[in-house]
Amino acid sequence: MPLRKLDVKSLDYIVEQMISTVEQSKSEVFRIGEQCRHDHDALIAELKEIKEQVHHVIHEGDKLESQARLARKRLSEVSKNFQAYSEEDVRNVYEKAHELQTKHMVNSQLEKQLRLRRDELERRLLALQETIDRAEVLVSQITVISNYLVSDIKGIGEALEDAKMRQDFGLRIIEAQEEERKRISREIHDGPAQLLANVLIRSDIAAKVHQESGPEQSLAEIRSLKEMIRSALYEVRRIIYDLRPMALDDLGLVPTLQKYLATIEEYHKVIKIDFIHIGEDKRLPQKYEVALFRLIQESVQNAIKHANASLIKVKLEMCSENLSVIVQDNGIGFDPNLKKDGSFGLMGMRERVVILEGVLAIDSKENKGTTIKIQIPLID
Repeated sequence: MPLRKLDVKSLDYIVEQMISTVEQSKSEVFRIGEQCRHDHDALIAELKEIKEQVHHVIHEGDKLESQARLARKRLSEVSKNFQAYSEEDVRNVYEKAHELQTKHMVNSQLEKQLRLRRDELERRLLALQETIDRAEVLVSQITVISNYLVSDIKGIGEALEDAKMRQDFGLRIIEAQEEERKRISREIHDGPAQLLANVLIRSDIAAKVHQESGPEQSLAEIRSLKEMIRSALYEVRRIIYDLRPMALDDLGLVPTLQKYLATIEEYHKVIKIDFIHIGEDKRLPQKYEVALFRLIQESVQNAIKHANASLIKVKLEMCSENLSVIVQDNGIGFDPNLKKDGSFGLMGMRERVVILEGVLAIDSKENKGTTIKIQIPLID
């Protein structure tokens, strides 16, 4: 049977489009950061002007207070010796005292308004600075994602040079990579980019809430704002893990799983993840480590996203001739025989296990949780 020819141009086009999408996302995040910097500079200029006005109003208030005090003293003297002054003199003294008192009250009110505006500007500056810092982190992380994409695609290109792999798995790898890139593009657009856009909107809402409802309500808005930024950072880290965790090449499967599961548990406060490793902690061939990490990762993510699980148990057992994995959750479960349109997660898991000549078994019932068992022979 002749080997099917790989359309290299189509693959290059897919790669270019994916990298272009990531770069566009990075540009959008950068634009948001630049807009925040522009707003930050404008607020600093306004804050400087407000502080100068406050200083001037305080100085003017001190002067008016002194003049009003003298006027009240003069009015007291006139009142005690009322018969010694003409009616016009009395009226002038009274009007002078009243005028100064009025000016002092107006000045005090202006000072209060300026101080409130100053405090509001300082709070907005803090929020904007935090957004700017987060935007810089996201740009850096997306750059890492772009580099990962280029590196992974280069590795795939080298693998596809092998004629037998092109024949057996070429089309499957291309389709899987295309779906992965679309997913990453969609997650970056719908995740960090959208969250950052909402950060700007919510920062304005926080300012309005402070004016209309007071500091307690605005503090609640600020807490919500910080939660959104934390979510954006988590999404970026998760995308990087989805691409390829660096620790997998450096440390191996077991340490990488420990770190990954601990990170997932840390960000999902209501979920507990137990990891048990039995047997040797040895390095496996790269194809086994990558495939097993993806299989466990997909199982855990399914338990979190779809099963609403609160407890996930991951057991990895290594023997000299085979390896077994059990991922069990206490989620809502599902019917494994019921096929859903557009659902490729389990299909992808089965394909990975087949490539490694292993066996995948899924035991799940509605409201009874799910157990995924994987058995893979270790072949040198």
